Amino acid sequence: MTMRYVSTRGAGFAADESGKSFCDILLEGLAPDGGLFLPQSYPVWSADELTALRGLGYAELAFAIISRYADDIPAADLKSIIDMTYTAEVFGSTDITPLKTLEPGLHILALSNGPTLAFKDIAMQLLGNLFEYVLDKRNAETNILGATSGDTGSSAEHAMKGKRGVRVFMLSPHEKMSPFQCAQMFSLQDENIFNIAVRGVFDDCQDMVKAVSNDSAFKAKYKIGAVNSINWARIVAQVVYYFKGYFAVTATNDEKISFAVPSGNFGNVLAGHIARMMGLPIRRLIVATNENDVLDEFFRTGRYRPRGSIETQQTSSPSMDISKASNFERFLYDLLWRDPAAVRELMRKVDHEGGFDVSGCTEIWKRMPAFGFVSGSSTHADRIATIRAVWEMHRIEIDTHTADGLKVAMNNREPGVQMVCLETALPAKFEASMVEALGRKPVRPLAYKGIENLPQRFEVMDADAGAVKRFIEDKIGRLK
Repeated sequence: MTMRYVSTRGAGFAADESGKSFCDILLEGLAPDGGLFLPQSYPVWSADELTALRGLGYAELAFAIISRYADDIPAADLKSIIDMTYTAEVFGSTDITPLKTLEPGLHILALSNGPTLAFKDIAMQLLGNLFEYVLDKRNAETNILGATSGDTGSSAEHAMKGKRGVRVFMLSPHEKMSPFQCAQMFSLQDENIFNIAVRGVFDDCQDMVKAVSNDSAFKAKYKIGAVNSINWARIVAQVVYYFKGYFAVTATNDEKISFAVPSGNFGNVLAGHIARMMGLPIRRLIVATNENDVLDEFFRTGRYRPRGSIETQQTSSPSMDISKASNFERFLYDLLWRDPAAVRELMRKVDHEGGFDVSGCTEIWKRMPAFGFVSGSSTHADRIATIRAVWEMHRIEIDTHTADGLKVAMNNREPGVQMVCLETALPAKFEASMVEALGRKPVRPLAYKGIENLPQRFEVMDADAGAVKRFIEDKIGRLK
């Protein structure tokens, strides 16, 4: 049966369609009704099928999983795209996501060996190749509009620079990322890359992207696409490393493990939820937040209350300085029995009442344990102490975001259950905090030495969707 995709809010395709194909939603980003695309159902692996996946190389495993979702791409073509993405030349080794064991039962899954030193590369490198393939087949172009809190932007731009038929317009919060993160983006001089620094926080940038995408006439005229984790291809690519991590620490499918995931926009841990829904024996998905603890509050209390710009704190784990998690809507869809009307009502409450509380609804709240989520948060002092302790005990450097995940993981360990913390970035991206923790700068890859001193190219603007539209119109007009 062909995989079809529907919107979490119930529309998103014509009345005579049963849903959209993978390639269709790859280029679309948000659904026309403002919802997010999800498959009509998740393919579920049997015990025998899981066993057959053990021992596969990363590219082989990625093909086995992604082909279930991207079945409108000929198998030979999809395999070629995946094989050219997951190579030692791009990710440093054929292992792609090597495991680091701190002690028996406690591990870090290294996800940050790609070109921009962040886990986003694992999905974004694939996305860049998929975009180029589909656009070439359709003789089409796309203008990607995205928002970043730190790592998505550089990962997207490095994956898309020089790609045929692709332009990238990336919004980021002005002066709220690390100098390294800014330099990774703003120093790019490629003609198809445009950086916009927004006077505000990440949530303002994300709101602007959604506002532009919800203008259907503008979106159609300027072929607006998305590379944020609202793009389903990003999520399905991240599902792969949960399988990889599971196989790395278990010998049989009878064993269960827990994953601790530093969380901001909920895309990374959502991929773990998808893997679990597909039959991967995950006991717990541990949602680790920083001081911006909207997600932690929900999983502890049932109350979801996105913060405004003034309430969103600037922290030492800036990629997680997010108070309105876009991908959370995808989990709500599953939590609410895949009922789009129920999702629409809760999202209406977010927009008009500032949030919602499901703890009083017994039928919803009693379902929560079945999904395996638990949560916790960290402070700056927690992160610095964790970085210092991991170095002193294991001689391994971790960044502030990974430290957040590890701190919360330690509070949720269970006897006999393997714990895997997802690394999200390398320490070189956050030198100030590393100096505070260890008294020295972290090792920096040769290619990035002195990057902050390179010429930078970016525009500063207010948090105004209209201004972004005018900017896009002007730049596209000049390129024609």
